[in-house]
Amino acid sequence: MNLTFHWFLPTSGDSRHVVGGGHGVRTGAAGGDRPPTVGYLSQIARAAEDLGFTGALTPTGAWCEDAWLTTAMVSQRTERLKFLVAFRPDGVSPTLAAQMASTYQRHTGGRLLVNVVTGGESREQRAYGDFLDKDGRYERTDEFLHIVRGLWAGERVTRTGKHLRVEEAELTRLPDPAPPVYFGGSSPLALRVAARHVDVYLTWGEPPAAVAGKIARVRELAEAHGRRVRFGIRLHVITRDTAEQAWAEARRLLDGFAPETVRAVQEGLARSESEGQRRMLALHGGGTDGLEIHPNLWAGIGLVRGGAGTALVGSHEEVADRIEEYHALGIEEFVLSGYPHLEEAYWFGEGVLPRLAARGLWSHPVARGAGGQPALEVPFVAAAR
Repeated sequence: MNLTFHWFLPTSGDSRHVVGGGHGVRTGAAGGDRPPTVGYLSQIARAAEDLGFTGALTPTGAWCEDAWLTTAMVSQRTERLKFLVAFRPDGVSPTLAAQMASTYQRHTGGRLLVNVVTGGESREQRAYGDFLDKDGRYERTDEFLHIVRGLWAGERVTRTGKHLRVEEAELTRLPDPAPPVYFGGSSPLALRVAARHVDVYLTWGEPPAAVAGKIARVRELAEAHGRRVRFGIRLHVITRDTAEQAWAEARRLLDGFAPETVRAVQEGLARSESEGQRRMLALHGGGTDGLEIHPNLWAGIGLVRGGAGTALVGSHEEVADRIEEYHALGIEEFVLSGYPHLEEAYWFGEGVLPRLAARGLWSHPVARGAGGQPALEVPFVAAAR
């Protein structure tokens, strides 16, 4: 099976250090040493495209630039890369969201992937005018996806739900293709929504045993609805020519975490309503010791960043081994990032992807010609850093 790899667009800013933000973290304007300009984000997107990544995740929240607008602009500076646009179904009607996706597909040549984020922080939701509790937000997401997917299928939808109501809604122009729906969440309600509606269920990077448990539960729930769900994982990555170099980089990042910053971030994250965030916090417990929680899986990022808080750290061979380990559990898609995102895309793309190609697990998306000729060799170049 050919694995799929996505990179990340740092729309809150980028740096050679970890840029915070995310679940439960109160931040101001976009930060980092490299502002998230369209020019810089386009550099990252073009690098990801050339290296063989299929798409790029763009986050949503008060701490970053708007994902729809940003990726629409960056898409005009790229040719093939897809955009995994995160959005929350609380600020836009399902009919308008379905129409926006349809327009996006036409203007980008079908390069939209949709990452539905229910929203795990009531404080931030209220800032956007959303006063539902967590259970209510998941109920609304369920109704939202039912309507949107019906519209994308060409149906005329009339539906009165607990939170959403539409009457004779339809699209005059359907998206071609309908965007795949990605979704993450660890609570029982989240898993049930995933089983009913989504194409790809995403988990944050937990140890393999925990990931296997999630996969089994979502798969069981989906089969009860007669559906098959694909699985993906969200991780950071620090990969180098040797394990010593990779762990030295992890230590450099850790040394840059001021104790007062760690305390403040952890206090904020402890108030998060997200079950996934709670599981991330449990991996490190707020301390700086024992952060390698599984071979080559490092929980240090989560000390200063909300959301995905673990990284694959090691030599290119070791990182490829861990990817193969997750793949054996059923993971087909990997959504990766690293600091800074431009340079780390090259470390992974030139160091790990060729090794996965040699194992028959990956091939460059444009490596085959229209006539089905054998894949071209992707050169393995260890660029000077």
